[in-house]
Amino acid sequence: MSELNTIQKIVVIAPPFILSVILHEVAHGWIAEKLGDPTARNAGRLTLNPIPHIDLYWTIILPVLLYVSTGGRFVLGGAKPVPINPYNFKNPRRDMALSSLAGPSANLVIAISCAIILRVLLPIMDSILPQNIWEPMSLPVTLMFGYGAFISIALAVFNILPIPPLDGSRIAYWLLPDKIAAVYYRLESFGIFIVFALFAFGLLGAIIWPIIIYILYFLLGNDILTFIIGYFLKG
Repeated sequence: MSELNTIQKIVVIAPPFILSVILHEVAHGWIAEKLGDPTARNAGRLTLNPIPHIDLYWTIILPVLLYVSTGGRFVLGGAKPVPINPYNFKNPRRDMALSSLAGPSANLVIAISCAIILRVLLPIMDSILPQNIWEPMSLPVTLMFGYGAFISIALAVFNILPIPPLDGSRIAYWLLPDKIAAVYYRLESFGIFIVFALFAFGLLGAIIWPIIIYILYFLLGNDILTFIIGYFLKG
């Protein structure tokens, strides 16, 4: 199979996208619970059921707009943020940082898993399965796990930026001296506008794309990365 139609592309992209954004949020809530805050569990958010995690803009509108506007070349989005109550933590600044770090860490684990499948398991399947069985499966399976690695690393790198309210800001807030942290915390109200401004002026991509590509190159190797990027870029 050399090409996928639009429906097939959606079928290939949707599972790793949904898994990546859901596990990102579940990881936040799971670590928060381990540190003393049961808010996410009480809200029914520690589940792999996608329904409670759906956010109208981040999960539906943004991915659809990006897919349509790029001709299927690029899709990114997120899930509804899990609720966390820092007042349940013994050490709110530290524990908020640790629960925030859990999301990008979960994405990194997913990306590493996808890389192992692509570089180890799929070559084994190619060598042992009859070609008439493996050949129709090879392209969609390769693209699914390749996109899984991509979306997971993209989510991890984007969210680790130290811009409120992204996960990286919670880590920065924990590490900063108290006086500087207090000033930094006031950026929370303007953080989302900073993110959109960076995106609008092309600075966000200039910051995160080199990091994303470098990590994917390390995980996937040049041949697989070139194939995955080349396939999606050609539309």
